[in-house]
Amino acid sequence: MQAPSWQMTAPAVQALLKDGALAGEWVLDPRKSSIRLKSRSMWGLAHVNGIFGEVSGNGTVSANGEVSGTVTVAAASIDTKNVRPDAHLRSGDFFDSGNHPDITFTADGIRPSGQGIAVTGALTARDRTRPLSFDAAVWSRATARSGSAPRPASTGPTSD
Repeated sequence: MQAPSWQMTAPAVQALLKDGALAGEWVLDPRKSSIRLKSRSMWGLAHVNGIFGEVSGNGTVSANGEVSGTVTVAAASIDTKNVRPDAHLRSGDFFDSGNHPDITFTADGIRPSGQGIAVTGALTARDRTRPLSFDAAVWSRATARSGSAPRPASTGPTSD
């Protein structure tokens, strides 16, 4: 399967990391960012799809391509477009957002994977931390328009 034109392939991302083009401090733009929740196993009956709308994060890409960073999600910001499941997800049965307001992912590395990258790190929810690895697409409409890599800026990368 070919990557969409706005999606950077794993070799392209690796090349940018290796040559230091992405080196710097990066800050996630919370106005343009969200985290999607998609589960087939919650409640055992229904699929759950939602978006966490309150997200913040930052990271560092070293000159030699090492990556680290943190993404924090407000647990209470879950929105499935259905009030009842949202309330249940915020309750003590799931995220317990009253006592554990944040869900945090701390990235400690990336590697090429399929059409994108595999991100490794640790996920902390309800004061429990577990290792987590997931595949991610790397994209930038700015990259697709200009044909060049996004550059770090004082407020972070462009992701529009």
